[in-house]
Amino acid sequence: LYLGDGTTAQGWPSMSAWTNFESMWTANLPIISISCTQFGEPNNSDQESADVKSAIQSVSSASGVDERFILAVVMQESKGCVRAPTTNWGVRNPGLMQDHDGSGTCNDAGTVQNPCPSSEITQMITDGTEGTAAGDGLVQTLSEANASDVSKYYKAARIYNSGSIASSGLLQDGIATHCYASDIANRLTGWVNAATTCTL
Repeated sequence: LYLGDGTTAQGWPSMSAWTNFESMWTANLPIISISCTQFGEPNNSDQESADVKSAIQSVSSASGVDERFILAVVMQESKGCVRAPTTNWGVRNPGLMQDHDGSGTCNDAGTVQNPCPSSEITQMITDGTEGTAAGDGLVQTLSEANASDVSKYYKAARIYNSGSIASSGLLQDGIATHCYASDIANRLTGWVNAATTCTL
């Protein structure tokens, strides 16, 4: 469990401690493959999961956002289920990244697409990474993090989850999921299935 402001000085992992994308994908694929069970929807086909991977890589290349960071957010938000339902607690959050009112989804208002077209999968990753007309994606939250060191990723994750960082600067403070940034750090260093020790 990581606490504090996201800097290596406060014990957060440096980028050199992150796992590589292929290893991270391979380690998470067994979870991705059964990720829709949690929502009572048909699980991803091998093709759909492959489309998620290629979408992450293409959107990473286009946006400049590290592919591992995108994958970590996908795992945190939906565990990679292409038919993740759209949640709405005042803001509509669809798709793989539960993004800010984006257009990409294969499960919206009870309409489920099976198979989920690769174009929708790419749109979901684009909406979550590059942002939407309605709100920020990872590109914007990385900018808002206003840091040049690795802490920008952990801060950006916190902003993506809750919209802001608490005035204390501590990533466990504030609203929404208190362990979100810590969970992202764990995913980036290779954590897959271990129970989170977070009780914040």
